[in-house]
Amino acid sequence: MKNIAVIGAGTMGNGIAHVFAQKNHTVHLIDISQEAIDKGMNTIAKNLDRMVKKEKISAGDKIDTINNIQTFTDLQKGVAGCELIVEAATENLELKLKIFKQMDAAADASAILATNTSSISITKIAAVTSRPEKVIGMHFMNPVPVMKLVEVIRGYATSNEVTQVIMEKSAALGKVPTEVNDYPGFVANKILMPMINEAIITLHEGVAGVEEIDTVMKLGMAHPMGPLQLADFIGLDVCLSILKVLQDGFGNPKYAPCPLLVNMVAAGNLGVKSKEGFYSWGHGTKELIVAENFRKT
Repeated sequence: MKNIAVIGAGTMGNGIAHVFAQKNHTVHLIDISQEAIDKGMNTIAKNLDRMVKKEKISAGDKIDTINNIQTFTDLQKGVAGCELIVEAATENLELKLKIFKQMDAAADASAILATNTSSISITKIAAVTSRPEKVIGMHFMNPVPVMKLVEVIRGYATSNEVTQVIMEKSAALGKVPTEVNDYPGFVANKILMPMINEAIITLHEGVAGVEEIDTVMKLGMAHPMGPLQLADFIGLDVCLSILKVLQDGFGNPKYAPCPLLVNMVAAGNLGVKSKEGFYSWGHGTKELIVAENFRKT
């Protein structure tokens, strides 16, 4: 399995393309616009430059990694001949179902179809394809080139063979694959998002301020960054989307998103991506803190 397609050149997609290409796979990076692809490739180049500077790879390794990536704006052409296709589009059910229908129609019959979803049902996604036994979740963590974990999520129909292949492939990338079953939020976000939501509720109720809440969790609980800073990094819109998936999936009011989070997303304060969330990101100071924390992970 050397030919890989990645759909989506955003934060997660370009990171996934990066790690596969660095391990000598031929990678087809697909997005709907050349602008998005160029932005994604620029991010990959910058991340590789950082690795060269730290002497983790050579300048030649950087060139080889870039050369292993081909780009496409046509999904049908992009997935042709690929043995594994990883969808890394926005965390939106309707969009993912649309893409998976297209992937299923265009991909080779033997190809495995994976999704990088952080919370959406693998079983529901697989149901719109003609190959549910070949559909699986590969939930990479952000930033992908640095973080070791890959949640490997089995859908209801995912075969043992496909699961084993993806576990082995993830390990070959230098990651630590962890097999989980298909429940809303899986493991990572079923635990993480209620904690972030509770931190937002704590702020909303006036128990403490932003930095005070984050300081307690960093120094008292040994977290590399506080939950509010992490929420900014993830994207408040993404946090809200995942909480809604948990609330709908489990029908439990404990997953109901805090009104403050709902209002911030409605106002367009999404965290790092909009330069304004629980922290101001306009001058890049917090971005440097976030990057440094993850580099130490």
